[in-house]
Amino acid sequence: MVMEIDSSIPNGEDGVNKINGHDHDSDRRHMAIIEPHSELPKPEAPAGLFALPPSPSSSPPSGNYSFKFGKFIRERSNNFSAAIVKKLNSLDDARAEAEAELAASTVIKPDEVTQFNISGLKVVVKLKSHGEEGEEKIKGRISFFSRSNCRDCTAVRRFFKQRGLKFVEINVDVFPPREKELIRRTGSSQVPQIFLNDKLFGGLVALNSLRNSGTFDERFREMLGMKCSGDAPAPPLYGFDDDDVEEESMDEMLLSVKLLRQRLPIQDRLIKLKIVKNCFSGSEMVDVLTHHFKCDRLKAVEIVKQLSRKHFIHHVFGENEFEDGNHFYRFLEHEPYIRKCFNFRVSTNDTAPKPAVFVGQRLNKIMSAILEAYASDDRRHVDYAAISKSEEFRRYVNLASDLQRVNLFELSPDEKLAFFLNLYNAMVIHAIIRVGHPEGVIDRKSFFSDFQYVVGGYPYSLSTIKNGILRNNRRDTYSLAKPFGSGDKRLELCPLKVNPLIHFGLCNGTRSSPTVRFFSAQGVEAELRSATREFFQSGGMEVNLEKRTVYLTRIIKWFNVDFGQEKEILTWSINYLDATKAGLLTHLLDDGGPVNIIYQSYDWSMNS
Repeated sequence: MVMEIDSSIPNGEDGVNKINGHDHDSDRRHMAIIEPHSELPKPEAPAGLFALPPSPSSSPPSGNYSFKFGKFIRERSNNFSAAIVKKLNSLDDARAEAEAELAASTVIKPDEVTQFNISGLKVVVKLKSHGEEGEEKIKGRISFFSRSNCRDCTAVRRFFKQRGLKFVEINVDVFPPREKELIRRTGSSQVPQIFLNDKLFGGLVALNSLRNSGTFDERFREMLGMKCSGDAPAPPLYGFDDDDVEEESMDEMLLSVKLLRQRLPIQDRLIKLKIVKNCFSGSEMVDVLTHHFKCDRLKAVEIVKQLSRKHFIHHVFGENEFEDGNHFYRFLEHEPYIRKCFNFRVSTNDTAPKPAVFVGQRLNKIMSAILEAYASDDRRHVDYAAISKSEEFRRYVNLASDLQRVNLFELSPDEKLAFFLNLYNAMVIHAIIRVGHPEGVIDRKSFFSDFQYVVGGYPYSLSTIKNGILRNNRRDTYSLAKPFGSGDKRLELCPLKVNPLIHFGLCNGTRSSPTVRFFSAQGVEAELRSATREFFQSGGMEVNLEKRTVYLTRIIKWFNVDFGQEKEILTWSINYLDATKAGLLTHLLDDGGPVNIIYQSYDWSMNS
């Protein structure tokens, strides 16, 4: 529809409209609506605004429908406003009806879950249970003293977790000074000891008695209804070392070490056609000591030999302990492998070396406490993220620096076996936290060979511990070289005979590996047998009698030289199977028929 201004406005002499002129006829303006051709489609007006004029076929000519422009604007505005008001009123009515229907249909019954849909949104309403209401009323704190590898402590910990109760555990093996507090509060060093706020509740016997009586919830709410006072056992704090621990004594040879570090001409030298960095000669060491201590060369040589035995210095090629003359040495902190050692921080640990037995026991207790707190009950799943933020792990990292110059040669065979099993499993946890879990073949090779500790003055990777020490210097899978060359001092730490059970005591952080655990020197053999039995009974071996097939863990294929021939392996494994699998395997081996062996796929994903 086309609108145009009527030409009744007079024109001037020059053909231009006199819009601002003095002609009175110029104010008389009107609009005419020109209808479209009858063959064209007719436009429709918006609903509620105004009706279309009649068509030309049934209406007078368009000149009869003229109206003023102001009236048109007013009518259009009024109709549009009325339409908006009507629409809003209809929406309010619809909303009120929906709310009424929802209120009538939604009835929340006690102890039931009610759900309904609102505009595509699913809403679930659940009334709080009595247990949840009780938890809100607990304002106090549950604390209990424990030790690592304690069955009663494990039972208490498991009970609280199953109940969903928050608690503070104070492990006196991780925090030794807290044992004095335990004795002061209870009169005994026996664990577990449970405290509700500042009041002693008792041990596992008291907990079981209260649980069996059926009044556990009521009693606990009653005792924990008030906020914890300052007299309750304090939770362990992250980053704070024990105040009342005796200060570690420095090594008696430290004065000589500092003197040599300051005065020796440490520099790079060409030795046997090789550039050897940060070294010095034996004669230069002796000269410095004789000049400072005013002693003869024999006395100075004896001092340097003591430094070598304590792993402050080493021969650059490992050829001798120490000889005066043109032989070259360097300090432990200048060894080329030291950059890969994750228990070395800035400088050598110059404190007096602790006994290897003590360090091994402490490592076992701290790492066992970590597993009890941050691993599943079956040890198949480990929370590495939580471990990395824990005070227990911080203390383990500090303990690892004590390994730098420890004397491992004073350990007994069982102590060495337990020490290296525990060290391997602890290093795997440390490696996953620090460098991450390896994803592919190349990453795995780097993971097992590049992550190292310096222990007793020598570098140890995961591969070195497993293949060099525990497997008595045998080649790794798909490797052509042995871990240790002839003359390596670490060979003296290898066992006389390889124990194949070690493969079921080592956890490499994957789902198909044995579960992670830590061993005691006193019971390491029995604990290894238990670990092997657990591994085979939980899927390490399966027997299919109909197919006459045995499904074996791939670990045995990789290290078959440690186990023997396949038939010998099957016979040997019967001792570690449950009665059902042992009976089936015995039947297959005794009837004279062929037995097929299929090796299971290995799952390299992380056990988190």
